[in-house]
Amino acid sequence: MTPPKMVESPKSQIGTEPLRQGKLAELAARHAIAEEGGGSERRARESAAGKLSARERIDLLLDEGTFEETDKFVTHRATDFGMDAQRVPGDGFITGYGRVQGRVVFCFAQDFTVFGGSLSEANAAKIVKVMDMAMRVGAPIVGLNDSGGARIQEGVVSLAGYTDIFLRNTLASGVVPQISAILGPCAGGAVYSPAITDFTLMTEKTSYMFVTGPDVIKTVTHEDVTKDALGGAATHNEISGVAHFTAHDDAECLAMVRELLSFLPSNNLDDPPRRATQDDPKRADAALDSIIPAESNQPYDMVDVITRVVDRDESGVGYLFQVQEHFARNIVVGFARMDGRPVGIVANQPAYLAGVLDINASVKAARFVRFCDAFNIPLITFEDVPGFMPGIAQEHGGIIRHGAKLLYAFAEATVPKLTVITRKAYGGAYCVMSSKHLRTDLNLAWPTAEIAVMGPEGAVNIVYKRELETVLRRAEGGMPQGVSLSEEQKLEILAEARSEKVAEFRERFANPYVAAERGYIDAVVRPSETRRRLNAALDMLSTKREKNPAKKHGNIPL
Repeated sequence: MTPPKMVESPKSQIGTEPLRQGKLAELAARHAIAEEGGGSERRARESAAGKLSARERIDLLLDEGTFEETDKFVTHRATDFGMDAQRVPGDGFITGYGRVQGRVVFCFAQDFTVFGGSLSEANAAKIVKVMDMAMRVGAPIVGLNDSGGARIQEGVVSLAGYTDIFLRNTLASGVVPQISAILGPCAGGAVYSPAITDFTLMTEKTSYMFVTGPDVIKTVTHEDVTKDALGGAATHNEISGVAHFTAHDDAECLAMVRELLSFLPSNNLDDPPRRATQDDPKRADAALDSIIPAESNQPYDMVDVITRVVDRDESGVGYLFQVQEHFARNIVVGFARMDGRPVGIVANQPAYLAGVLDINASVKAARFVRFCDAFNIPLITFEDVPGFMPGIAQEHGGIIRHGAKLLYAFAEATVPKLTVITRKAYGGAYCVMSSKHLRTDLNLAWPTAEIAVMGPEGAVNIVYKRELETVLRRAEGGMPQGVSLSEEQKLEILAEARSEKVAEFRERFANPYVAAERGYIDAVVRPSETRRRLNAALDMLSTKREKNPAKKHGNIPL
């Protein structure tokens, strides 16, 4: 028999309604207090300095109305130094998740108006929680950093919080994309979390990063330096290479984060998000047939080559989203699309230092290659490299081990790899720049390619040394008795002979056909056909599966 349904009496309903409304009012009040942060006065001060609030930043980062906040009411547990009387819900960090272009993204934002955005045991645990969740569901992590560092009042537990975060950064590396936006100060131990993440963005005038600040440096080394000169956006984008992007302000920075995420998969098991495009995958650009200068020592802009090959944007211009654009400018790395597919671009830049590989260029490219390989992004290499940078500073700085990083990265990568040699491919740099011998899937060369141990001018001095000496001896032997060649005549004879030998060497070796005969080049193609050939190869390689030998991990040169 079905038991009778219990019906609440009107009297009990009347009694519980005020209680219910009171609870809801309390919840609303608690939300309001948490969202107030450090108060309107402090927010106004930050705004006057050109900075958005933590919540405004999250609103710009995520798709409208998608943010779901977590741990909003967490407070610190410290009691020393009067901290027990200073508790703010959220404890200065806003954490949660939302969506960027429809895909789930986890994020945290440090609120400088609450204890200077300092890290505590409690808010470190908030970050750890969202990082762990991001790993479980396979979604990117974006950190909006604006912090004075560890909370001094909490001592070692604050340092332990940083270390807990560093561990998650390391475990998440290569599993989900990690992006750090530096939107204010980031000093001391705080800098090491962004350093482990995949990409770091900074804003002009309002952000800086350093291990020790100007005051400490002045005390220890007696050097005078400003915060901007020591660790501002220009310093880390142009000199140190710590940062990958620079933005004018918070809004532009967050727009760049969204754009960066559009090229990346959510995790290492996903494919990069493909977009519909109106750009014909077989489009030919006739300008490429004449883009290489007639003289091999004349520069040209490799970016112009790349943008003529990759997909065009809405304005009809080939779109390349450069990474570390202002650092090691002799190499170009960045993201583009080919028939809607995200691809990673690595290219020597003959317009800067002739595109030579040096320490900074090698490190910059190696880390980018490894990122693309970790996240299933195909790699396209445009090669025009005269070799490695010579000099005492480079040798003493470790060009051998740093150059080996790029070699290691390309050799280790198992994603689809395609290389286009546009002009020079000399010496060890030929080997390093994704040559066929590093398991590259398709190696193309333009007719202008020069593939050799070294350039003709240098090679002639070695290969034809005896012949040049013989030419000079014969010229001297043909002179009337008692008459000698002047130094000017000797130089003129040698110059003419060298010119002939340079032309001979270039015709015999400095071309793509010797390598093509060996199978080191899969095809010598008309430059205007490059886009079609690359897209056809990417279609063919879409099901590529390749694995490295089973091992815990390799030991990349450091």
